[in-house]
Amino acid sequence: MIALSIVIITFNSEKYLEEVLKSCLFADEVVVVDSGSHDNTITIAQSFPNVTLVQQPWLGFGLQKQKGVDLARHDWVFVLDSDEVITQALQEEIIFTCKSFTCKGYFVPRINYFFGKPIKRMGLYPDATLRLFDRKSAHFSESAVHEKVILDGESTQLQSPMLHYAYDTIEQFIAKQNRYSSLGAKHNFLKALLNPSWTFFKLFILKGGILEGWRGYVIAKLYAQYTFWKYIK
Repeated sequence: MIALSIVIITFNSEKYLEEVLKSCLFADEVVVVDSGSHDNTITIAQSFPNVTLVQQPWLGFGLQKQKGVDLARHDWVFVLDSDEVITQALQEEIIFTCKSFTCKGYFVPRINYFFGKPIKRMGLYPDATLRLFDRKSAHFSESAVHEKVILDGESTQLQSPMLHYAYDTIEQFIAKQNRYSSLGAKHNFLKALLNPSWTFFKLFILKGGILEGWRGYVIAKLYAQYTFWKYIK
């Protein structure tokens, strides 16, 4: 089997980190790139035998993740967020895939949890992103937010999902979207005026948010608010 490194960036990530790292025990190594946590993140990371901890001042999402990829010992890497958990089924699929890679990169579906419940409508599932790849053929964009892996080669999608504990509370959702809208601001008054209404209608009506109850309404409303912030800032 080809050796695998898992890369995780952290900052005050204690809430889910132990569960996240337990789901990574099958990997040959886990590189945790921390940007100055002052909670128990460091202690938790250091308690796992396959973790290499690196302190790195914040560079932006794209560059921070690329730093972890560059520091990994192995060319095949899986990039995981500190609120994402590799399920047993996904772990088995990754191990099987590592025996004989057929592509240079693999997309992985996510089950996103909002306020304690998995949301599978509103375009939030399968929400597949490129996470497993050969770093010789891939690199992260330098985006401060909404970074992505740029792959030179063929890709396919794994079938088993990982879990993503996206937002526990409405307050957390608002704070994160406010931060992201500042990092990715694209000032455009006309889009700030028109796009939020379209975002709400698309998510709540066209993509089935109405069937998710109050969570669907809140998600659609706050993504519409994020759209307004992004274009008005």
